[in-house]
Amino acid sequence: MTVNLRGVTTVLLPGTGSDDDFVYRAFSAALHAVGAVVVTPAPQPHRLVDGYREDLDNAARAARPLPIAVGGVSIGAAVAAAWALSHPDRVAAVLAALPAWTGAPDAAPAASAARHAAEMLRRDGLVSATGQMQASSPRWLADELTRSWVGQWPSLPDAMDEAAGYVAPTSVDLESLTAPMGVVSATDDPVHPLEVGLEWVSAAPRASLRTVTLDEIGADPGVLGAQCLAALRDAGG
Repeated sequence: MTVNLRGVTTVLLPGTGSDDDFVYRAFSAALHAVGAVVVTPAPQPHRLVDGYREDLDNAARAARPLPIAVGGVSIGAAVAAAWALSHPDRVAAVLAALPAWTGAPDAAPAASAARHAAEMLRRDGLVSATGQMQASSPRWLADELTRSWVGQWPSLPDAMDEAAGYVAPTSVDLESLTAPMGVVSATDDPVHPLEVGLEWVSAAPRASLRTVTLDEIGADPGVLGAQCLAALRDAGG
């Protein structure tokens, strides 16, 4: 049965080092087009995961008795999916963009990148570390992170270390997800591998995957939200 998101509070959580500005631009146009109520809380870098959980709890409490939709980018998608698993009666749908790993992070590229960035920030300071990040990132991503890193300094390294240790839902966990889930992965993103998106949709009972490229995200972040909703429709949501 198709999920109608009209009037549904939909909470989107940013990725590590990113912010609510980016996640709003990534999801708001597509969600507003279907009548959803978009909520994009700002990350609290000194308590990243607990802050996200609190934001989800607060949104669900405010929306009662109606369920909410949850999602986000990278670590935001993982925390949202975990919350959906622990609150099956409160979630109408999950929108997961660029999931970074399944289960324990171990040597996942995104976790390694977050640990490296945290070390660099502590060692070299914000200005120098930002310059190094800019030199090794696509222009659009460098511009996004330059803005969001400043906003989360000086707690940013702590947020990155916390994210790098976060245990995402396992494939076994995702098998019990009752809400439909739309997943978007990039075909050319070494930090958020396509294989992870495939793992998530293979495990969850009602899930589907759409793909994008990094250049498409750079040209219009809204492609993430549009393709997440397209995948949700494919999943029967």
